[in-house]
Amino acid sequence: MVIPGFYGSLPNGVIKVMSRGGSDITGSIVANAFDVDVYENWTDVSGFYVADPRIIKDPVQIPRITYSELRQMSYMGANVLHDDAVFPVRQKNIPINVRNTNHPENPGTMIMNDCSELDEQEPPHVITGITGKQDFTVITMVKSHVSAEAGFLRKVLAVFEKFQISIESVPVTVDTFSIVVQTKKIERYLYEIVAELKQDLHLDDIQVESQQAMLAVVGRAMRQMPKAIYQQFISEERVER
Repeated sequence: MVIPGFYGSLPNGVIKVMSRGGSDITGSIVANAFDVDVYENWTDVSGFYVADPRIIKDPVQIPRITYSELRQMSYMGANVLHDDAVFPVRQKNIPINVRNTNHPENPGTMIMNDCSELDEQEPPHVITGITGKQDFTVITMVKSHVSAEAGFLRKVLAVFEKFQISIESVPVTVDTFSIVVQTKKIERYLYEIVAELKQDLHLDDIQVESQQAMLAVVGRAMRQMPKAIYQQFISEERVER
């Protein structure tokens, strides 16, 4: 069957053209409906890489990643597969195999719910992938002992909720509290938000930095890194003895 991947319908029946990545989601829905063994997504790259090949020369290809890692990497800029394509197949534990139409002999990247069995046979790299996005604005609020002030986060979030602004990240130190948001979402209301934050929170200072980028380092094996380092230390100590 040939199914147009960029079309859907609204609840009232009106035909709606999907945004970029619509065919990825359509394929995932069809895979769910037919209870397939694997959903092959053929594109113009051989799966996912540790870094963007347009920036890093000859990055390592990722043989397998989890649904969660895919979501994080796709959201942060790895535009190989739409991050929402995982939901229909994850319900039935259907793996996704991203393959290259121009190089069909390449096995591509296998995306699975649980890679633990394969990881035991072939341990993954500590870092699965590094990706990033641009055009963020960082609003940093300075106030003495802000990290110990109960309710401060709730007050900050209330201001952004008022203007329907979603937040990407909230870095905190002992005296500073930063909010990271997409520039395109906040630029229209920036001055009003800064004014309300000053008025409601009695800040010592507030700083706004635009044209910022965010980097994401993704890796399911990172949680085992402290344990691995400890075991290596014990092993080396025994050798020395």
